[in-house]
Amino acid sequence: MRPADLAREHGISTQAIRNYERDGFLPPAERTSTGYRIYTEQHAAALRAHLALVPAYGHATAGAVMTAVHADRLGDALTELDRGHAQLLRDRETLTAVRAAVGHLADGAAPGTGLPAPSGPRSVGEVAHRLGVTPATLRAWEAAGILAPGRDRATGHRRYLPADVRDAELAHLLRRGGYRLEHIATVLRQIRTAGGTGELTAALDGWQQRLTDRGLAMLTASARLDDYLRLRSGSPDGLDLKST
Repeated sequence: MRPADLAREHGISTQAIRNYERDGFLPPAERTSTGYRIYTEQHAAALRAHLALVPAYGHATAGAVMTAVHADRLGDALTELDRGHAQLLRDRETLTAVRAAVGHLADGAAPGTGLPAPSGPRSVGEVAHRLGVTPATLRAWEAAGILAPGRDRATGHRRYLPADVRDAELAHLLRRGGYRLEHIATVLRQIRTAGGTGELTAALDGWQQRLTDRGLAMLTASARLDDYLRLRSGSPDGLDLKST
């Protein structure tokens, strides 16, 4: 096969094929006596696997998986996939937690998101530690209109009351869902001023669909990668487990 033959199946450029080979996402191609690349069905299977991995796990993980496979580090490749599955599970659990929080909001109660509710004012550092983000992130959310903590009159330091911590938790969960800062600001402003949760519920439904799409993409990627590994190992029965 020529680069154009591989590229045509996926609607990409021949330069992309050469770049994938250069970056280790495809195995090295043999060359003709005049220097032209020769690709085989194994290269086509590798390309299908790589392109299926991207929507499932992201560009970085897809590249790490393929380069690990081509360096005969199958265990490392599988670890990368495991991390992606673990992240998807965490995101599903996060979505469940924020749905519960929204349910409490709809009832007019102060919600939790899987963490014990704070009993009093918290500093920006304490809230950042609680969420696993940096204080700079919280200040950026404040600048975007997402958070509105008060200030200590004596020191001028930010004071996050329980409602502020709730807003920070919801913002963090929605960011994990891929929502832009301006969208999150609108949702939280609605909650603070009108107590309505309709827009947030719709946002969570969209997040649920994206998680489902990602899970299905992972199934497809696993199948394409398995096809390639079988071709690469030369065994119709599977892999040489010693390589893991």
